[in-house]
Amino acid sequence: MNILIIGSKGFIGSHCASYFARLGNTVFEADVIEHSAKHYTKLDSVNTNFDSLFNNQPIDVCINASGSAHVGFSFEKPDKDFELNVLNVHKLLVAIRTFQPKCKFINFSSAAVYGNPEHLPIHESAVRNPLSPYGFHKLQSEYLLKEYNRFFQIPTCNVRVFSAYGPGLRKQLFWELFQKAVHSPNEIILYGTGNETRDFIYIDDLVYSIDLLITHAAFDGESYNIASGIETSIQQVAEVFFEQYDQSLTFSFNNMEKKGDPNNWVADIGALKQIGFLPKVNLRLGLAKTVDWLKTLG
Repeated sequence: MNILIIGSKGFIGSHCASYFARLGNTVFEADVIEHSAKHYTKLDSVNTNFDSLFNNQPIDVCINASGSAHVGFSFEKPDKDFELNVLNVHKLLVAIRTFQPKCKFINFSSAAVYGNPEHLPIHESAVRNPLSPYGFHKLQSEYLLKEYNRFFQIPTCNVRVFSAYGPGLRKQLFWELFQKAVHSPNEIILYGTGNETRDFIYIDDLVYSIDLLITHAAFDGESYNIASGIETSIQQVAEVFFEQYDQSLTFSFNNMEKKGDPNNWVADIGALKQIGFLPKVNLRLGLAKTVDWLKTLG
């Protein structure tokens, strides 16, 4: 297959590119940074145009792993977050419709579309009530995929990623723990109470789920939860992290709520299991691999 990955130099995009290339696919990459790799296109970060990616070669699958994935940034610059997470998705859909209407399009949405759920685990049919501009923008992008499937028959699929982690991720919880351990090891203070929960999925399991979706999903504008289906408290996961990184370090919580963050998350992954998915990397092993990478950074 010819697979195009938008945002191929980011955390998820780079792992997708490596995985699908190893399977023997021809992988075309696109991102906003300079790079000299074969089949790579540098995109204009100010006025992004995707037409050339689709009118120069046949593309069987387009995976959009680009955009902003930072809740705080969406409060600071909601206009830019909208551009990255909604406007660029629309531009991609227009380009696909114009040049390659049979191309399967997978867009990375987020569990942020749910907000604080009424019930756990969270099924894909749960009420969507985002707590941030980021969550609203991801939800808007989902509606765009539904629109282009319903009215223009573009094969589309949304993936609502929960808490992805692994080597290469330079943001979010484990990167924050690492930074605090390096720069302020005597005073590691985390937001919240520690009782907040998340559903962590290791990057290898995430990429494998995308592979399954390409083969088995209906591509009728539907959405899939991408997660492990296991609920873990921030207190628990921080303990496991420091057991792996440095057992002498201690941490505490400031009991403050971070704007835009939900309290408790765990996904219902029944739909994903129906197409053959089972997580292969548990949290302890995934964190060991992540910590090994972090230690190479100093």
